[in-house]
Amino acid sequence: MIRFPRSLTIRVLALSTLWAVLSLVAIATVISALYRQSSERSFDSLLSAHLFNLIGAASVSPDGRLQGSPDLGDVRYVIPRSGWYWSVEPLSENLEGRLRSLSFIGNVDSPTLVQVPFDNRFQRSYAANGLNGERVKVIENEFVLDDQNRIARFRVMGNLSELEAEIAEFEHSVYAYLFLFGLGTVAFNAAAILFGLKPLARVRAALSAVREGTAHRLDGVFPPEVEPLVNETNALIENNRRIVERSRTQVGNLAHSLKTPLAIIMNEGRAMNTEQGRLLDDQAKAMRQQIENYLQRARIAAQRDSVVFRTSVRQPIERLARVMEKLNPEKRIDLVFGSDADIIFAGEEGDLEEITGNLFENAMKWSRERTRISTDVAQSAAGADRFLLTIEDDGPGIAADQRHEALKRGKRLDETKPGSGLGLSIVSDLVSEYGGALRLDRSELGGLKVIVELPRAT
Repeated sequence: MIRFPRSLTIRVLALSTLWAVLSLVAIATVISALYRQSSERSFDSLLSAHLFNLIGAASVSPDGRLQGSPDLGDVRYVIPRSGWYWSVEPLSENLEGRLRSLSFIGNVDSPTLVQVPFDNRFQRSYAANGLNGERVKVIENEFVLDDQNRIARFRVMGNLSELEAEIAEFEHSVYAYLFLFGLGTVAFNAAAILFGLKPLARVRAALSAVREGTAHRLDGVFPPEVEPLVNETNALIENNRRIVERSRTQVGNLAHSLKTPLAIIMNEGRAMNTEQGRLLDDQAKAMRQQIENYLQRARIAAQRDSVVFRTSVRQPIERLARVMEKLNPEKRIDLVFGSDADIIFAGEEGDLEEITGNLFENAMKWSRERTRISTDVAQSAAGADRFLLTIEDDGPGIAADQRHEALKRGKRLDETKPGSGLGLSIVSDLVSEYGGALRLDRSELGGLKVIVELPRAT
């Protein structure tokens, strides 16, 4: 089964090149064949004309000998062994002598009449070996010279090898020129194809701008062949935007509609001032947290299916670090940005702040003196479009067998520290919704090391 390349440029260029090659080869073959036919026809006509001139210039003397001084007007009949010869030889017993061109200083064998008979004009032609090993074309005629039936054989020979060499040289020139013409044709086709497909590159660039969030639709002037695709894409983008906005509105309405009933339940629970009231208040708080988390996950899912947002990673981290330094002046915060300091997060800034803020707050809570946060581009081939966010502290850390428990919702490993136990769980949910990964490890500082892998916009 033939597998065609996916690239339209390669397909069109390959097909146009194949057609150009086949066409030029066919043209070269036809031209060569026509030139050969014309050359051979002219060669035969020339030999026939020389034969008639030879017949007209020969005669019989009174004493029965061949006589005459034929001049065929071609210097090649004078040069010895040139491949161009003529001869007049007697066939009758009452005819003597022979006439030959100065170039004919040897003998060229003739086939028998059985092998090559005369035609209806008493003429025959054949190819033979010349005096120098060349091939010659021979035209032969037997002619009655007078009323005494004296018959002579007239032969004119032309250099057939010379003709073949001329034809071969012409074919070489034809193929060379057509090869150059073919290269020019292929280059012109490639330029025309690239120029013709240029609007598709503009469409791709416009789609990339939409995907990156720098544009909301495909803008520009496109050819009539591409414009329907652009219009349909813009309609799809607009429809998708309306769906996302409608989903956001419904999510917001749901959140607002649930806030008031939950607030009433919480107030009633606190007003009861009993064990049942505290239980009611705690469960209402858990319900509110669950609703917020799932609404946030729905919002992120809607964003991931629509447009990729672009958020600078460095600026929110530096802003959070300044806040944490003011709240914890006795602790040291180190910021380390990797080889690419301008990493762009493929998501909303609020989600990045939620992830970083929770991890930052957790690290500051447990650290003794020092916290370190660093970013770098993922090094693996599979993570070429991802980056790493790492937060470490010099606190007690978490034992390897307890790290999985720490990611569970509401799980607190140390009840002496304030908090709800939802920080790492919220971070894990957010990271998961973005298709990232979160893992806990031991830090070189001595405490916990949290490594977050998130999508990066390129």
